[in-house]
Amino acid sequence: MKRITLVCAAGMSTNLLVTKMNIASVKEKVAVKIQAVPESEFEKYSKETDILLLGPQVRFMLPEFKAKYEPAGIKVAVINSADYGMMNGEKVLKEALAL
Repeated sequence: MKRITLVCAAGMSTNLLVTKMNIASVKEKVAVKIQAVPESEFEKYSKETDILLLGPQVRFMLPEFKAKYEPAGIKVAVINSADYGMMNGEKVLKEALAL
């Protein structure tokens, strides 16, 4: 089972995307655990994360998160702005799993 964490400024705007991604995972029969947290709290969840997706509003943090978490085996990427805006959970899930 892959564990995916979405990070945004406050952890609120990604909750709907998490719901859409969970619906897509059931449809695609993919075993995942997906959660959303504010960037300030991610450290607490890092041990529970295989894939870290940053919301577009915190994309500026990508170099910092890559440097800190990729050596620990966590894949880090920014969610595509268009997919985020459209809440395209299926596409975001597929891109996360392809990392």
